[in-house]
Amino acid sequence: MKRKPIIIILLVVFVAAAVTLFFLNKEKILGKAGVTGYAKTETAEPCECEASWFPHEQTPPPAEGDGSPFDASSTTNCIFHQWSWQKFLWLTKPLPSGNPLFLDSLDVVSPEMAPVAPQLGLKLVLSSINQAGPEAVLVSNPKNVPGKTAGDTVFYSIHVSKILLDKATLAASEINSGKVPYSNLETFPVGSLELKVSWISTDAIPKEKIADYFVTKAAFKNKQGQYVAKSVALLGMHVVGVVKNHPEFIWATFEHKEMAPVYDWKNNSVTSTAEMLFYESGTTSGLQGIKWNKTSKKPLTPNKAFILYEYGIPKVLSTNEYMTTSQSEPANFDNIDTINKCVASKLTDVFKNYFYNGSIWLNTDGLTPAQQAQTIVKSQISSVLPDSLARGSSNLANITMETYTQTFKNDVHDINAGNLVNCFTCHQSQNFDTSRGTGKSPLYLSHVFESYLYTTKPQPTVAKNVNLKAKRIEETKALKLKQFEEVFVRKNK
Repeated sequence: MKRKPIIIILLVVFVAAAVTLFFLNKEKILGKAGVTGYAKTETAEPCECEASWFPHEQTPPPAEGDGSPFDASSTTNCIFHQWSWQKFLWLTKPLPSGNPLFLDSLDVVSPEMAPVAPQLGLKLVLSSINQAGPEAVLVSNPKNVPGKTAGDTVFYSIHVSKILLDKATLAASEINSGKVPYSNLETFPVGSLELKVSWISTDAIPKEKIADYFVTKAAFKNKQGQYVAKSVALLGMHVVGVVKNHPEFIWATFEHKEMAPVYDWKNNSVTSTAEMLFYESGTTSGLQGIKWNKTSKKPLTPNKAFILYEYGIPKVLSTNEYMTTSQSEPANFDNIDTINKCVASKLTDVFKNYFYNGSIWLNTDGLTPAQQAQTIVKSQISSVLPDSLARGSSNLANITMETYTQTFKNDVHDINAGNLVNCFTCHQSQNFDTSRGTGKSPLYLSHVFESYLYTTKPQPTVAKNVNLKAKRIEETKALKLKQFEEVFVRKNK
């Protein structure tokens, strides 16, 4: 045989071997680009909304269980954003009653998961004003409405699905009876759903802008403990749901547009030339506008609340580049921005004025259900350092619900990937009730379930004149605050 054909054959074999090795190892070579969305370089198609979601009054619920996009050994970044938007659209779809689906179809509960009875013939009853953590209260900028001298307080409601309610009721009974250990690997089933919704009196909004908000009637509890009917505007919504292979929940959040400006990390300042709902016109720098004074019960700088990071995606001071975390950027940012623009271009009702501010979840690709539960209780799920499990918006927050817990640092120069804050910072697997010992469970990620478990545990012998229910509720608040402060200390070390 001549030498030339031998060389050609060897070259063909070499090329074939190289191509085979590339495809066998392409996830390592490309970092799973275009496959999982977790890569440092992302080459996937744009993350678009789907035609089947529209018109809004016909939005179907997203697929979540068997056969859904989550029923796979590998997932993409985009499917979590698509689930979030479709779920929000389904929850807010208008019904013949005139109400959005979530108001008519979900149960309204207290922070302790107790049923909230209708008042004045209204299902939406508002009495809660404290945010998580230091129990801060958010008040609107009075200058947003000409002639107004005092701001209005933001109120909150909690709505849960029957699937979550049934599992929570059963699990609490089994844990309190000893049938299920206090530390366990129980999880909420697919379809479990919690909403936290922020509302404000329409008095806080200029008359010419009220039509841009979803408005309904609610029963407000005033300082005298009496209920009065008021028109309220929907400001924000946390959509927290379980899909297949993600018992940690997907934590998504939505807000009305233009309630507050976004911090400018390139110029180290935040500015608004116009009065906004939570930001008085002008320029500030630093974190005083989103810091709460527990002694005075006021923000350090009133009427200067702002969004620390657009879409909850952190940037580096002065350079304005994306911070290096466990989630690749700008792929994730671009996916959120693209799907927001896609939905806005197709919506025609009032919800076109709301936007998706991001979500967070864990990378559980390839894990069994048992391994997923183990991951929740054994991992530092709030960490967004490179090679951590958290995905999505690394510093996720809603301006109306986590106004004063967007960071635990007091100086913008001290914020880094090791102390970023997100839903998993406070929603941990460890229960706040340490009287039973250290209890860990995926169920404890739900603060509503934690509080329900505490308020329904076996009753001790108490004096006849003691209101045990009221006593337990106050105790849950104190225990939650203690747990929050412990997290705060850890994050500020």
